[in-house]
This record gives sequence, C-alpha cells and structure tokens, in this order.
Amino acid sequence: MKGKHKIVVKNNRLHYEFEIKRNITIIKGDSATGKTTLINMIRQFANLGNASGIEIECDATCTVLEGNMWQMLLKNLSGNIIFIDEENQFIRQQEFAELVKVSDNYFVIITRENLYNLPYSVEEIYGLYSSGKYQNTKQIYQEMYHIYPLNQELSCKPDKIIVEDTNSGYEYFKAISKEKNIVCESAGGKTKIFAMLEQLKAETESICVIADGAAIGPEMDALYKMSVEKGNIKLYLPESFEWIILSSELLEDKEIKDIMDKPENYIESQEYFSWERFFTKLLVDKTAGTYLKYQKGKLNPTYLHEKNKNIILKNIKNSIDF
Repeated sequence: MKGKHKIVVKNNRLHYEFEIKRNITIIKGDSATGKTTLINMIRQFANLGNASGIEIECDATCTVLEGNMWQMLLKNLSGNIIFIDEENQFIRQQEFAELVKVSDNYFVIITRENLYNLPYSVEEIYGLYSSGKYQNTKQIYQEMYHIYPLNQELSCKPDKIIVEDTNSGYEYFKAISKEKNIVCESAGGKTKIFAMLEQLKAETESICVIADGAAIGPEMDALYKMSVEKGNIKLYLPESFEWIILSSELLEDKEIKDIMDKPENYIESQEYFSWERFFTKLLVDKTAGTYLKYQKGKLNPTYLHEKNKNIILKNIKNSIDF
C-alpha cells in the first residue's frame, strides 16, 4: 500500500477529518479527546453500515483490529487502513511488529505509550483537537495536529553535536564539525541518545541532536521533554542522512526530484518498514557506478570534496547554524 489517503468519519454530532501517508500513524493524547470515539465509530460502521448513522469517506477500507484472533484477521487483510485502540495488548508484542513489517496495510494506532518495537516517524505522531470549524452548529469538527515540532532551528552555533549512529551521516557531520571547531560524537544508536544526554553535565553548552526522523518516533517523548526542560538541547530530525543528500541539488536527476516532492506515492509499505530504508536504496541505486557511489556503512570521501560538501551543507543550514 502506498500514497496519501484522506479519511472522513462523521455522524450528526462528530466529524473527524485527516490524512495519512505512511504505514504507521500514531494518535496520542489524554482521555476525553475523542480517540476512542473514533475507533467506536469505525467499528459501528463496519458492523451496521449506513444503519449506524455513520459515514466513512476514504479510497481504502477502514477497519478495526482487535480481540484474541487478531493474528488471523491481520493476515487476511490487504490494502486496508487498520485502526487499533491501546487496550489491545498485542500492539506491544514483537509478533505484531513482525506482521506489520510484511503487511501491505496502513496502521493507525491509538496509544499513550511509546511502542519501541515499531519504527514510526516523528512526523506521524498526532493529537486530536476540536478545530471550531463548526463553532456555530452542534457538530464538533475533529482534526489532527503534530504533537512534536519537526525541527527546531538553532539560534546559535552548537558547541556539541550528537549524531544517532556511526554510519556515513556521522562521518559527514564529524568532518563538518571539525572544520567549525564543534565537538561531534556518536550515540551508537537511537535508543542510546537519551542516556548520553543525561550524562552531559554542562548546562551552558548548546547541543544539537541529529537523528533519523523516519524512525525516531518511540524515543521522541523523552527527547522532546528533555529538550524543553533543559533549553540548551535542540533536535534536528531529517528523514535520514540519505534524505538530506537526495533533497539537495547534488544529484541532478528529475526522477529524484519527483520522488522527493511526494515520496508517499513511491514507497510501498510492504517493502519498506520505514522510509529511511527507501531513501537509502534510492541513493545507492542512483549513485551506483558513479564517482558519488554511496554506502551507508562508510562515507565515500567524494562527499567531503569542497563543492559536494557545501551543496549538502546548504540543505542543512536552514535547521542548523554551522
């Protein structure tokens, strides 16, 4: 399954309207914000159809996954948008993650917990709010909003940069940081970023965390709270380092430009568990046999040649003041 899908769920009192574009969408928030009501309305429509008094508008079938037979039900669903409430304990199981990984369905999961077994994007973590669009009527209009800001601009040059992993992206940022007299360290994985930040003692240092936004979702609650509380920690969360390169003007390729404009139209959920995997494959394929041949595990030195380095850096400077 791929593409962007608009979903409208409504009755004579409530109107939910939102779009999803990835295999995993998370809806968080406190009680009484309408999350469970949304699930109930989809379930009622599935059971009673038009007799439920509910209308669903979507180009894909919307269904609710729940109960003890969830494995069998999931294995028999294809091309659906599947809604799951947090009361279903199976969303925390590794078996569920493995089935999502090979599924051609989209999943909308309502949960206040962080699901560490799923690599979901910071862009696809939402809350629900009443927009007031129908403020002079009895109907309540519910929309989704991003819980976390996607990137925090740095107002000054960071004193230290912490990069999520040890791959090509880290090598690039380490080289740039050395030129600018900035300390650059690797966290050794997204799950280790928070612990690394906790160990830092200097509250006056300006720290920038660079991580793959395409899969950092489960860690965002802790990271964002720490960044707000401390004030000296900023988060730069592009889809991935490969996305940065593809979004720059380094590769003059019309197909790449078309893909980057609307990646959801090209990324098949059954093939790519996370968008970062798609961007890595695209960059590897597009540079194969050229002087820019890309490997995720080790940076091709060509990317640090002055012209190439600065083209990539130009795409970063909107978020980080190097």
